[in-house]
Amino acid sequence: MNIRTVSTTPFSDQKPGTSGLRKSVSVFQQPHYLENFVQSIFDSLEGYQGQTIVLGGDGRYYNRQAIQIILKIASANGVGRVLVGQGGIMSTPAASCIIRQYQAFGGIILSASHNPGGPDGDFGIKYNVTNGGPAPEKVTEAIYARSKVIDSYKISDSPDVNLDKLSVLRMGEMAIEVIDPVEPYARLMESLFDFDSIRQLLQSDFRICMDSLHAVTGPYAKNIFEKRLGAASGTVTNGKPLEDFGGGHPDPNLVYAHDLVEVMFGDNAPDFGAASDGDGDRNMILGRNFFVTPSDSLAVLTANAHLVPGYKDGISGVARSMPTSAAADRVAAKLGIDCYETPTGWKFFGNLLDADKVTLCGEESFGTGSNHVREKDGLWAVLFWLNILAATGKSVEDIVKEHWATYGRNFYSRHDYEEVDKAKATELMERLRGMVGTMKGQKFGEYEVEYADDFSYTDPIDSSVSQKQGIRIRFTDGSRIVFRLSGTGTKGATLRVYLESYEPDASKHDLDTQLALKPLITMAEEIALIRQYTEREEPTVIT
Repeated sequence: MNIRTVSTTPFSDQKPGTSGLRKSVSVFQQPHYLENFVQSIFDSLEGYQGQTIVLGGDGRYYNRQAIQIILKIASANGVGRVLVGQGGIMSTPAASCIIRQYQAFGGIILSASHNPGGPDGDFGIKYNVTNGGPAPEKVTEAIYARSKVIDSYKISDSPDVNLDKLSVLRMGEMAIEVIDPVEPYARLMESLFDFDSIRQLLQSDFRICMDSLHAVTGPYAKNIFEKRLGAASGTVTNGKPLEDFGGGHPDPNLVYAHDLVEVMFGDNAPDFGAASDGDGDRNMILGRNFFVTPSDSLAVLTANAHLVPGYKDGISGVARSMPTSAAADRVAAKLGIDCYETPTGWKFFGNLLDADKVTLCGEESFGTGSNHVREKDGLWAVLFWLNILAATGKSVEDIVKEHWATYGRNFYSRHDYEEVDKAKATELMERLRGMVGTMKGQKFGEYEVEYADDFSYTDPIDSSVSQKQGIRIRFTDGSRIVFRLSGTGTKGATLRVYLESYEPDASKHDLDTQLALKPLITMAEEIALIRQYTEREEPTVIT
């Protein structure tokens, strides 16, 4: 095997965001672009030589080509073994599972999650550490620092390997194992949930629809729901992973998973519906004519964890991202467990999970998970819901409404303004930052500001500090408005506005969410001048 050292020059735009490096496919296809970043990963790590790493992706366009490049760079840099998913496929939660199960040194996951795919779509890459979770900021900062000065990379001249056949191969001194990416994950799910009860439910007259959006969870969902749990053939729709996700947008929300929404809100709807995203780490839960917000989903799972075998002995705590509603906080208070508020980004949950401070965690952006892996996990959340439904015999709507009756309802919505001018969006946020120090006590109609700040987080485990995590405006009645710029898009900027209002009165729980939040929606526009800065009359997506 011949190893080449290739001279290169740095790219200035390789700073990883909350979920790794995401750019358009055409950016990654530039000569040396992917190679520079991968070499920067290895240059930033210590002790990986001779160790095992895990490699796979969500099957989007450029996934296969990128895997071949990464294998050759890994071999040239002295990696001992690579476990790569058959066909290059591996969901993000499954990658975390496999890193942990095989006690691997780390993993490289290729995904742009819920972003569109195809030649004109997006691509992404991130590094996960030994606990199976996304690299913490100190690691991503080191990778970025190296990428700014890199002048060469090492790569093997070996031929491409066959990714479609389960096998053990060699590339120089490095072993390559093409593994079944589904089996280890499916076995983990069997260890957590009551598959016998779920199987009885799915083989009764209870009907479900699982939409995999032509993304990575198709093989996983078919194996688990149709094979292991005996659901009817066709239960999993859009189950074949496609490089362009069938031309769709692999984001499990009410706008982009419109086919599933039409089924669940149509005539003769199934009892339960769910969707997952590009790399399998997000989920949307639907009942018949009923949508469960991710914030409510986390709260319901926390309140009912005792019904699930893997959590029947109790949970140590729960964590939520700052923009996520406080619904889980109320459950935690009743259970007498801690509730942590973290910045957006799953890596912030990792330290809490490793220290056993929390068992469950979730984000309003359709992500929920637990200590079984160190990523959010879409199919895990679906199975958790099915386990609760099997244990209670109740409908999704009944479970959520009974939850509201016990804890009150947190009316909650997120308004996304996508692909707005980045300079204008940044100007909007800087203006808000300049306002927060003087907002306490201000009145907006019947609302009085209790506090306003730019959220900063000090990690309770390692004392690291993360600043500028979003503008919070909380009112004396418990209502909130939060403003953030998303770090997951690749074009322009996405302004996210989060709106939350708490209602303890059960007689008002059936109000339309947008109607209940209308005063806050109007106030958000008034405070932030959204139309002026975004030049948009309405959000791109409302969830």
